[in-house]
Amino acid sequence: MSQQQGLGPRKAAVFLLDQVIGEGKLLSELIGEGALQRLEPEDRARAQRLATDTLRGLARADRMLARFLQKTPPNAVRNVLRLCTIELVGGEAAHGVVNAGVELVARNPRTQSMKGLVNAVLRKVAAEGPDGWAKLAIPHLPGWLRDPLKDGYGADVVAAMEAAHFAGAPLDITAKGDVAAANAVLGGTILANGTIRLVDAGQVSALPGFEAGDWWVQDAAAAFPVMMMAPKTGENILDLCAAPGGKTMQIAAAGAHVTALDASRGRMLRVDENLKRTGLTAKIVIADAFEYDTGGFDAVLLDAPCSATGTIRRHPDLPYAKDGSEFQTLIDQQARMIDHALTLLKPGGRLLFCTCSLLPDEGEVQIEEALERNPGVTVDSAARAVAGLDPAWHTPEGGVRLRPDFWADRGGMDGFYIAQLRKPA
Repeated sequence: MSQQQGLGPRKAAVFLLDQVIGEGKLLSELIGEGALQRLEPEDRARAQRLATDTLRGLARADRMLARFLQKTPPNAVRNVLRLCTIELVGGEAAHGVVNAGVELVARNPRTQSMKGLVNAVLRKVAAEGPDGWAKLAIPHLPGWLRDPLKDGYGADVVAAMEAAHFAGAPLDITAKGDVAAANAVLGGTILANGTIRLVDAGQVSALPGFEAGDWWVQDAAAAFPVMMMAPKTGENILDLCAAPGGKTMQIAAAGAHVTALDASRGRMLRVDENLKRTGLTAKIVIADAFEYDTGGFDAVLLDAPCSATGTIRRHPDLPYAKDGSEFQTLIDQQARMIDHALTLLKPGGRLLFCTCSLLPDEGEVQIEEALERNPGVTVDSAARAVAGLDPAWHTPEGGVRLRPDFWADRGGMDGFYIAQLRKPA
């Protein structure tokens, strides 16, 4: 790849870093708003990977760069240095990376005077290389998140989570039909719960079976809630916060009649696209969950809006785009959603509650308090008996706690809390 060919994805990646670190925006928001739409699919994938890898190793990159900087440069330059550092310690050819970094700074009128500094610093980073990088400590989570997690799990577990975050995430896939047949084409590893895991998968849409709709991307942890719900053919099931749609497709593939509801029209367009790609069907409803009052469902799946702190290994922008100030609002909303969802069930129906959060207040505590508020409702602890769910992950109130450091030798998993409630008959 020539320098010019590689400049577009790098420039886009630096823009993403500027927006996440400087403006507190999430990568998903930026990409959804079209930040990468002018790039070709392969370059879009590369830009996103560069930005994600840089955010994941940001604290380490800053420590390495601090050795060669007398003072902190402007963010526009600093982010170029960070990105190029990640490439250099990852084994990319030094000549191409250094030249690209200098060119990126030179093309910006506000930073072109610093191209000499960028050239000198990146050459020193290249000399340090992967060996110098490996000697640096694993980045810590920011205090606003690390402190409550230490209170909930202890310092050793938090350190293990941070190691899982730093290691990043492979690509996990849920097959629509026969898992072994899908994996025979994809060439991945089948995990204990039937998820297909790929390492260094590259551009998702170019993988075999994507266009045919044979599978969809879904982290292994995110596949467990529907497995615990165990949807049956012909059941009427409501996916109350359906986007991005992985669980909707799981339920539909099991033969149930699915109503997929979400307040975001844009996100539901993606759900509809994925349903069409996979040949699965669901009734799409765009509405506020609290205003939806159609009842009588056999089951409701509530993957409630949450802090998403369990997804940092895949979304390392979260610690930089958030500050924890929304925690209490989300916790209050989750409690109201649980109570509302129970009203949508037929007698004896089941509510599968889950959050992709590491915070007990968004998981275990929610179920304990929901039981106090709703007499007669019980926890269906037997629902935990599914393939791949280690009994060591069971929690005292009857749910399941998943953590990023679980299956660490196989690439980890997202942090999740899952529990199934039963409405009185």
